[in-house]
Amino acid sequence: MKMLDLTVHRCNFLLAICLSITWQSAVAFATELQTNRPNIVYILADDLGIGDLQSFNAEGKIATPNIDELAAGGMRFTDAHSGSAVCTPTRYGVLTGRYAWRTRLQSGVCWGYSTPLIDRGRMTVASLLKSQGYHTGCVGKWHLGLEWALKDKNKKPSDNPNESWHNIDFTRPISSGPNQIGFNYFFGISASLDMHPYVYIENDRVTQVPEQIVARSNGKKFWREGPISNDFKHVEVLDRLTEKAVKYIHSQSSAKPFFLYLPLTAPHKPIIPDSRFLDQSGLNEWGDFVMQVDWTIGQVKETLEAKGLSENTLFIVTSDNGATPGADFPALGKHGHDPSGKLRGHKADIFEGGHRVAFVAHWPAVIKAGTVTEFPICHTDLLATVADILDFELPADAGEDSVSILPFMNQTTKEPLREAVVHHSVNGSFAIRHGQWKLCFCPGSGGWSSPRPPQARKEELPSVQLYDLAADLGETKNLQGSKPLVVEKLTALMQRYVDQGRSTVGEKQANGRRVQFLGK
Repeated sequence: MKMLDLTVHRCNFLLAICLSITWQSAVAFATELQTNRPNIVYILADDLGIGDLQSFNAEGKIATPNIDELAAGGMRFTDAHSGSAVCTPTRYGVLTGRYAWRTRLQSGVCWGYSTPLIDRGRMTVASLLKSQGYHTGCVGKWHLGLEWALKDKNKKPSDNPNESWHNIDFTRPISSGPNQIGFNYFFGISASLDMHPYVYIENDRVTQVPEQIVARSNGKKFWREGPISNDFKHVEVLDRLTEKAVKYIHSQSSAKPFFLYLPLTAPHKPIIPDSRFLDQSGLNEWGDFVMQVDWTIGQVKETLEAKGLSENTLFIVTSDNGATPGADFPALGKHGHDPSGKLRGHKADIFEGGHRVAFVAHWPAVIKAGTVTEFPICHTDLLATVADILDFELPADAGEDSVSILPFMNQTTKEPLREAVVHHSVNGSFAIRHGQWKLCFCPGSGGWSSPRPPQARKEELPSVQLYDLAADLGETKNLQGSKPLVVEKLTALMQRYVDQGRSTVGEKQANGRRVQFLGK
């Protein structure tokens, strides 16, 4: 009996050792897996033109050494597109992997008091990464709507800021914002820098309640009249965001990967570079502000390097749309600089200058330095890319317009990954890009450059425009009359994307509103 007890004791002892070794191995494997997961930093400049960066425009006259260094050490995407030619819809696409024209926002943008555009139940890049063990932070311009506390709950906020701000109770917390759709931490502003309320928000509260009204400012320094807090000065915002982003990276533990989404407020209006950048570009305030944006990106880059994180951090730098005409294209042109490069149009337009943007991906552990991808990608592709990196299968109702670009980054393919890209302008006009062909479902720019929609209708221009971008990147020759089969094919493809509620392979999904892409 004693022998039996001894045998059992030995067996239990050996089993405990085996279980201990197995547990330790499992922990070591899990730790290694988590350690190998990249940190992700996504910087979204505001209105930065593709021609403003020398790494994308050899004729550019603005010094952007930090972005250019990231481009040289990583991959340049020369045919990258924002999901829209204006702010809010692009941001929706970045975080959700879905075109914003499938939501209530089918033209224009949100305002400082608009209600949330992203539904609580929708998967975002932040919620996916948070569920997979990442710490998630957003520092910067939100511009996707917030659920502000109301003094009178019967008066619902509208997209008209002048009708809404008097009813906002700034002393109470925001009930729906970045924290509710996946971000552990948020510091930033509600919308664009020219839109009130002019307050900083940290997580779900303003840092100071606004107690005064700032007067309207015009010209390049334009902002609207509205409430402002004592700790808010427009000219200081970009530096404040830079400081908070650097602090966020420093606060992260090496045992846990992080995602930093950094949507900047510049060089969007008000074009107000800090005094240390004034006159540094030799062009105008726009050039100076672009240089400050580059400096901000450099501060983030240097922080990652100082913490030894650069090697395994996927660092993406891009812009939410093309450059604003407020940059003063004629004045810049006198110096030989064009924020749109060789592209037609600018911010707000359906033309390439409205939505073709600079896109740099730097990830030394995976991306070979000095590489270039010439195939089309879209900002909506971030969600699928992150899921691919984590070997996570997206559910059918997430990332409906998202395609992983990881095969480009790790160079496992030399073929296009997207069937097509859909473009959208400020007035809700559509275009679809398939291979060399781009079909615009409107007669003019759909935006702010000539011919604007009223002018195009007055001149009775053709209702659609077809361009061969391989031969005519400047979109000068409308071929719709000579290529009817191409027009028919691309129209049918666009209709399929609308009807299926997605542009990727998968189960049919519902759009939030009826989508009409013809007859703008």
